[in-house]
Amino acid sequence: MPRLLLFIPLALFGVLILFLWKGLSLDPRELPSALIDKSFPAFKVESLLQPERKLTMADVIGKPVLVNVWATWCPSCRQEHDQLLRIAQENKIAIIGLNYKDNRAAATQWLSELGNPYQLNIYDESGMLGLDLGVYGAPETYLLDAQGIIRHRHVGVITEQTWQELQTIMQSWGAN
Repeated sequence: MPRLLLFIPLALFGVLILFLWKGLSLDPRELPSALIDKSFPAFKVESLLQPERKLTMADVIGKPVLVNVWATWCPSCRQEHDQLLRIAQENKIAIIGLNYKDNRAAATQWLSELGNPYQLNIYDESGMLGLDLGVYGAPETYLLDAQGIIRHRHVGVITEQTWQELQTIMQSWGAN
């Protein structure tokens, strides 16, 4: 029996190696979302540029949209901004901004200086809508169908390649 105990560390080492091997095969950019194929969370919050206007789900549904979570404190958001402007110019899909845990004056200035790719901009100062979405940080982008169902979630910068992938996803459910 004591000789058998000598193999326990070896067995534990083997199990550890299996866990590490499995972890290395995962894509770190792929964060699961419990909201895929579920409705975008209901909300009633201020518009960034028109504080007196309250935005709700009624402003989002009716056509496929990209909901882009962004903030002025996010360097990656600045990196993707030009790509969002190009997407907006193509006019293939509406882009809705979700300004996340940000300062209204800074966000307004950002859009004034860099351009505004968003048809609407939700001002989520407290981050509650982001919390309901399961946002890890900015930037994150959600692809919604015309009924407001979340079809895809992308964490990180939207690049030309990412945009091509999103268009393929939209085509798979007949969005364009």
